[in-house]
Amino acid sequence: MTDTTSPADLRLRDCPNWTYLLREFDVLYRNGTAGGSPSIRSHRKRVRDRLSACVASNPAILSRPHEVKPVTAHFARALDLGERSAMQGMARALREVRGDLAWEYGYDKLPKALAQKYAYCEVLGPKGPVQSDGLILGFVLFAPATTYPQHSHQDIEESYISVSGAWSENDTAVYAPGSLILNRSGDEHRITTGELDPCLLAYAWTGAAGRLAEPMMKLTATRKAGAITAKSRGPY
Repeated sequence: MTDTTSPADLRLRDCPNWTYLLREFDVLYRNGTAGGSPSIRSHRKRVRDRLSACVASNPAILSRPHEVKPVTAHFARALDLGERSAMQGMARALREVRGDLAWEYGYDKLPKALAQKYAYCEVLGPKGPVQSDGLILGFVLFAPATTYPQHSHQDIEESYISVSGAWSENDTAVYAPGSLILNRSGDEHRITTGELDPCLLAYAWTGAAGRLAEPMMKLTATRKAGAITAKSRGPY
């Protein structure tokens, strides 16, 4: 029997690879520990509930052209490292959709050095490919020895779970694959990655639909951070 479904008519149930990837997000936010933190426990539940509601609605799939950035030269290495760790399920599911990812910066202007070392891709959210207005899920990739400037988000709660590579937030600890970090609205944070390998983080954003559609990022007013003044809708 010939499949007559056109790309414009695709729904989540027509796309097993996207379904399997979303299941891996559900596993992370359902089975991972909150470490005794009520805030992290509540955030995990919000992500699970919104993801479950989205999947149950069988949302449309937005066909986006595959886009790469200089940092995606490190993507294969990041996936390889993830497949050797406790995050192997997520890394393998992500590998299956790698040709459909649209990597972007989220800025009108970006310093040349950072443009070589950073990019993100949204997999569920207002920009798709899996359409949702109540939750954003995606991945951010950093090259080795990257520092992402101090910044914060208003009215958005975000979490990051390490898929591969070592990283620190605000120079307070080193996080390994499987680690979850929660940043609440207004929390300032800066990301630094290890010197030898790339770092791949899965992220989740929760907030009001209007804010998720047009998130605003506030960078701390320092000379280095001031180089990035354009509006951003990315995860960092």
